[in-house]
Amino acid sequence: MGEHAHPVNRALHFVGTSFAIGWILTAIINLNPFYIFAALFSGYFFAWIGHFFVEKNRPATFTYPFKSFMGDWVMYFYILTGQIGKELEKIGKK
Repeated sequence: MGEHAHPVNRALHFVGTSFAIGWILTAIINLNPFYIFAALFSGYFFAWIGHFFVEKNRPATFTYPFKSFMGDWVMYFYILTGQIGKELEKIGKK
């Protein structure tokens, strides 16, 4: 969570993950695994924009791919449920 201090970066992650969910649902509905690539692209594209251009840091994806992937879903859940502020306070980022 410490690498996501800027609200615009968190918003970009949220948008990318939302698109990824849409693409995953599209893949299931159409029984077409091609859409999984679109899900991965959209999820990472928005997140990397947030890291490289907003936070000006290197995405954890390159060092900890699984941890980064799972962390994005945890942050998505915190934003969706309104718990993000509490989580940021825990690490002194709010």
